[in-house]
Amino acid sequence: MTTLFLFSIRLHCSKIHRSPQMQPASRYSALRDSARIHERALFPTLRTPSELELQARWFAGDFGRRFNSVTGDQIEIVQFGTWNREAGPDFSDCAIRINGSEPIGGPIEFDLADRSWETHGHSTNPAFDDTVLHVFVEQNDRAFFTRTQSNRNVPQIRVDPASLPDKFSAGVPLARPGRCQAPLKDLAPDRLESILTAASQFRLQRKAARLKSIVENHGRDAALFQEIAAALGYKQNKLAFTLLAQRLPLGSLRKQPDDLEAILFGVAGFLTTPDLAEYRDETRGYVRNLWDRWWPHRDAMQRLVLPAKLWRLGGARPLNHPQRRLGALAILAKHWPAFVKAITRKNTKSAHDFLLELHHPFWSFHYTLTSQAASTEMAIIGDSRIADILANVLIPYFLAEGAEVWPVYEKLPARLTNRRLETGATRLFGGDPRRREFTKTIAQQQGLLQIYEDFCLQDNSDCAQCPFPEQMLKWK
Repeated sequence: MTTLFLFSIRLHCSKIHRSPQMQPASRYSALRDSARIHERALFPTLRTPSELELQARWFAGDFGRRFNSVTGDQIEIVQFGTWNREAGPDFSDCAIRINGSEPIGGPIEFDLADRSWETHGHSTNPAFDDTVLHVFVEQNDRAFFTRTQSNRNVPQIRVDPASLPDKFSAGVPLARPGRCQAPLKDLAPDRLESILTAASQFRLQRKAARLKSIVENHGRDAALFQEIAAALGYKQNKLAFTLLAQRLPLGSLRKQPDDLEAILFGVAGFLTTPDLAEYRDETRGYVRNLWDRWWPHRDAMQRLVLPAKLWRLGGARPLNHPQRRLGALAILAKHWPAFVKAITRKNTKSAHDFLLELHHPFWSFHYTLTSQAASTEMAIIGDSRIADILANVLIPYFLAEGAEVWPVYEKLPARLTNRRLETGATRLFGGDPRRREFTKTIAQQQGLLQIYEDFCLQDNSDCAQCPFPEQMLKWK
């Protein structure tokens, strides 16, 4: 057990941005704003996100909750509602406020294009009669009206994916040392550490603010469930797990504890056939039980089932297979009250121990629904994934709740890496042997990623005009 988990987080009443130990973040924010490169980015081509991905970001509140409609009205999202299980608009039980009026309840439809209201036949579909808002991304040159079958006009707002906290990048550039490696090489270790700390604190505060927004939109339990689900999905299946947690709210799942796991696997699309011939003898009983409990819900929930193409089943370690991660999410949902009790004290050790001790009678011994049973028990959520949940979900949540988190966060050891991090480290450090010393903790890695995203990915001069090297020399 690392010494990290011996720290407890002290509660205090200050706001997210006013903790004395988080002050360097405001300095980094000022540096970031003053040095912002206003020309086009080096990698301006953004991949086009899917409609499902944008809907998930909308539901999480990432686009915000206050907008101007296409006709100039002020629209406020009072309640984001739930994913609709029936035919009709994407989200039901929503509420909006127009120009400060009393809240208006009804469904919300989210399309990629404004013209989809007509081309998809919403105007003649009675299921869309009560729609209170039409959200779209692409606006056509020609005006499109959102009339219902009863000839009522539905307000429209446009959202811009470029405004999202995390841009949809087409990829990362090939790693090559940048111009900043020269000043970094001669920079005193304490000054370099100070820069990384400031960038890391800035990033942590942004995560806390985002999580606080989701809590305000959906409540504490739903917000934590969605974010932990995304963390279990890791990079390849983050979207799929997020959609599952959004479409199957924790509150409704826990009302059916005996069917909870089957509903998760059914909506995930992993129970497509009752044929048990493809399963091993020791697996058939488990799958049979899942299927028997899923089929009574199947017809009502068919519209929520995720498309198979959304899942990335290859390229990950067997321990990280999405079916196994889904089993972990199911057992966590079943034990949610105990989990909430474990995190109430804002103590990372109790949270870590609770997650590490979770056990599943099937998934503690299997990688997939068709794999052979392992000879020894495996952690359903391992240390590296717990560290990721702590760093990206629980510690930001504690910070949003007013806890003093930095003493714990700065000691959280780094257990994983990725291509973007390695690219950023190469750009900043090149072959500097100190590179490893400044990427040992999650806080250091997060600071490096923030700098890489704020400067390297915004520069169109191949470092020649990037202001960061000179800014580093001025850093006190």
